Amino acid sequence: MISIDKIDQKFVFILAAAKRARQLQGGAKPLIQASVRKATRVAMEEVGAGAVPFEVPPMEEHSADGKEKKPKSKARKKT
Repeated sequence: MISIDKIDQKFVFILAAAKRARQLQGGAKPLIQASVRKATRVAMEEVGAGAVPFEVPPMEEHSADGKEKKPKSKARKKT
């Protein structure tokens, strides 16, 4: 089994492996020598080995009432 001690959140591991599996299914070459053939398992092994770079997306900000803050947009007047 793959050790995910290197990754803080299992959800991030799953997202990274899923994206990599789609790349492998689309024809990308494996980055490591894997003992399995399924794209999902190869992707999990690659992420677990640290061969696939990924970033944790920033958290969305929420206001005090729990609603998501929307970015301010500049409104333009129609002329």
